[in-house]
Amino acid sequence: VVKRAVASQKDQPEAVERAEKFRQKYRHKLQTLRHQPFAYGSLTVRSLLDTREHCLNEFNFPDPYSKIKQKENDMALKYYLKVVKSVEELSWEQRQFTLVKGLLAGNVFDWGAKAVSDVLESDPDFGFEQAKQQLQERPWLVDAYNQWIERMKGPPHKCALFFVDNSGIDIILGVFPFIRELLIRGTEVVLASNSSPALNDVTNSELQILTERIAAMDPVIQAALKEDRLALVQNGSSSPCLDLRYNTFSPIGLFVVFSRLDKVLATVVRERGTDLVIIEGMGRAIHTNYYAMLSCESLKLAVIKNSWLAERLGGKIFSVVFKYEVPPKS
Repeated sequence: VVKRAVASQKDQPEAVERAEKFRQKYRHKLQTLRHQPFAYGSLTVRSLLDTREHCLNEFNFPDPYSKIKQKENDMALKYYLKVVKSVEELSWEQRQFTLVKGLLAGNVFDWGAKAVSDVLESDPDFGFEQAKQQLQERPWLVDAYNQWIERMKGPPHKCALFFVDNSGIDIILGVFPFIRELLIRGTEVVLASNSSPALNDVTNSELQILTERIAAMDPVIQAALKEDRLALVQNGSSSPCLDLRYNTFSPIGLFVVFSRLDKVLATVVRERGTDLVIIEGMGRAIHTNYYAMLSCESLKLAVIKNSWLAERLGGKIFSVVFKYEVPPKS
């Protein structure tokens, strides 16, 4: 993270000094927690990640991965139409699995995971097809794909709320082809992205630009935007994790992070009658919300890119979690 922070501000001579101050402050907090786990309140993965983002902002590094995101977005956009056209040539059953596999492969591209960042640093040619080859073969670690495909044979959902994750290949070659299929089925889609930067997660302002560029190439996306069947809303967060509580707060360190869904998002979800929630990525779908029971159908999916987490869940690195849940009937 320090390396990326400095690289994002090469034109500022004092960036190295500020990055070192960030390193020292965050390490100090970690050492304190090593000896006093509850020094700053509840100790969770989410609190560690949020504390890191707070320290980065304190030393004026609001978006250390900005240049990487821009580069990866430009690259992925070149392959968008190729991916869409190859999917369109498949039978219905093959298309559904290819879209899900693409969604999972896209989620591999996470600069917050050391196992992935090491690969991306050492192999600039590592791309979408290579990521597919890294995925665990079915049956996955958590595998509810058969239940999902049976549901997809039924009537379309009214509205899907999709909490997106990373920039680049993830959002462009993974998420957009997937939601494109939902739109064709007649489902409205709300894409919820971070309000502010965190790692290489796509932000709402970035997603607005990307969607316009994709719409210029793809009549399906263009029509969905024009007819308001595709909406882009910020989620109110600047964290790799996701707090689904509304209007609450929790202490993190010596400061307070407000943990709430954006009010506009909450209104959109209610007004559109959302009946499917999709949560993508380790931070949002596993570190937080893995056991959360929603009042509508939900998909929680991620590729495990952390050996500690993989071991805890009984899998290996690049194991797949594909969790489809239906709320119990009252």
